[in-house]
Amino acid sequence: MISVTEQKPLEEILQSLDKCQAVYLVGCGTCTTMLHTGGKAEVLEMKDKLEAAGKKIAGWMVIPTACDEVSKYALQENDQEIEAADCLLVMSCAYGVQNVSQWTDKPALPAVNTLFIGAEYTPGEFSEVCRQCGDCVLAWTGGICPVTACAKGLLNGPCGGTNEGKCEVDPEKDCAWTLIYNRLEKQGRLDLFEKEQAPKNYQAVVRPGKITVK
Repeated sequence: MISVTEQKPLEEILQSLDKCQAVYLVGCGTCTTMLHTGGKAEVLEMKDKLEAAGKKIAGWMVIPTACDEVSKYALQENDQEIEAADCLLVMSCAYGVQNVSQWTDKPALPAVNTLFIGAEYTPGEFSEVCRQCGDCVLAWTGGICPVTACAKGLLNGPCGGTNEGKCEVDPEKDCAWTLIYNRLEKQGRLDLFEKEQAPKNYQAVVRPGKITVK
């Protein structure tokens, strides 16, 4: 599993850095490195872009995993350079930004957008696998999630636009509900295809989510 991200437009990044003349860059050695949105190469590329825009780079580092406690110690080891910065530009997922924020008094600003939690099925291609909605219907859909696999997120499908097993939104994509039908038929559970699902309960997970395991 991986946090799938994309870099923000440079214009947006510069807007967020408007009051920051000296910037410290933070990359992540896991997810954004894999996706080429915040690894060493991208951090150095961002350094060049910001310097060309008139910013001073106080320093940079790539934390092995920006979303865990190692961030605390990495920041402590580079505290002098960070102290010379007006803010930190964090090239990790949104959780990494939040994690870095709690270990420094400097503003920690995001350089990427977090899109979804995904899996790598073929090299370099990532697909969303779970929206973490807290109201799972996989028991009734053959283990195929209609919330993420269907372009319309239909809980009762297919829609009228499916054509020869393909999605009308993206003809290159298999219709999720055709996949569900075929899976249930193979399992001898096709009766579940006629089960009407209630509207998605978007309050199943109270935000921010929290759970205590005893």
